[in-house]
Amino acid sequence: MEVTTVASVESALVTVNGLLHAKATTQQAISALVNDFRFWPHSLAADLVMRLADHRIESPGESRFLYLCWNQHLPRPKPQVWVYEAGRRVARLDFAWPEYGVFVEFDGREKYVRFRREGETLDQFLMREKKREERVCLLTGWVCIRISWADLSQPEVTARRIRRLLARRKPKEA
Repeated sequence: MEVTTVASVESALVTVNGLLHAKATTQQAISALVNDFRFWPHSLAADLVMRLADHRIESPGESRFLYLCWNQHLPRPKPQVWVYEAGRRVARLDFAWPEYGVFVEFDGREKYVRFRREGETLDQFLMREKKREERVCLLTGWVCIRISWADLSQPEVTARRIRRLLARRKPKEA
């Protein structure tokens, strides 16, 4: 709770999502604290952080991307979207706007360290990741946007890029 009163909304969201994803606390527990301390100085941001918080967010980069979407008035993407082939899970996407046929993969260094197979070179991993992206595109008909740390440091430019893509891909009826 205290971090929401002393840090930026973006930083607090990274912290809260990290705690939620690690199961170190629950959304209900933090919401109760937000309510109990609603008259603390600088506590107005706490409510916003809780509205943005999501236990499914797996990394600081994903938290910062979610904040970018909110701050830049983009539609809220769905986190951790599964893609299926013949009823079998074949890929999990960091974010997606299914109604637009667009998905987002956050490319941070950790991804290329943690998810490499034993003995797999970086080149082999990158080729496997490209094949995975191609498979998702072929199965869904969606397009991919890759977001990096550099993109997060230019939120207006990144949002403009995303907005242009979403505008070209009309929302599909549910």
